[in-house]
Amino acid sequence: MKIQVIAIGNRLPNWAEEACNDYLRRFPKDWNVEVKALKAEDRTGRPIAKIMQAEAERIKNALPKEALPIALDEHGKDLTTKELANQFRRWYDSSQSIAFIIGGADGLASEIKEMGPFNLRLSSLTLPHALARVLLLEQIYRSWSLIHNHPYHRA
Repeated sequence: MKIQVIAIGNRLPNWAEEACNDYLRRFPKDWNVEVKALKAEDRTGRPIAKIMQAEAERIKNALPKEALPIALDEHGKDLTTKELANQFRRWYDSSQSIAFIIGGADGLASEIKEMGPFNLRLSSLTLPHALARVLLLEQIYRSWSLIHNHPYHRA
């Protein structure tokens, strides 16, 4: 299974970079998980709509053609960890590649949110982008652990 996290913003605080790298190292070879960080658009004196459109173009160019896009959005589907793990099991069983998309400071353009079968909400809380990236990778790893009866998830 190939899973890509496409995220606007290529600079993370050290703690977040370390946490992301820790989770990325844990995956077995049959779960190829990687992060593709894209440069955020310069916000100086530009309309938000133009910024979001420019970031949307970067995201579309970075999306693997075969990957199913899942945008992270505050209005997205609110899954439990077990529901997410079950979804991963279906994707894995069907050999589906996935691309999770984390937008920039202003969120994601509508065209990105409309690309996939659903959008995913990580939390009802507003999260900083660095924490959202760590949380997403942790939940992907936790899903793997549930599917494979690994002791990481002790529910």
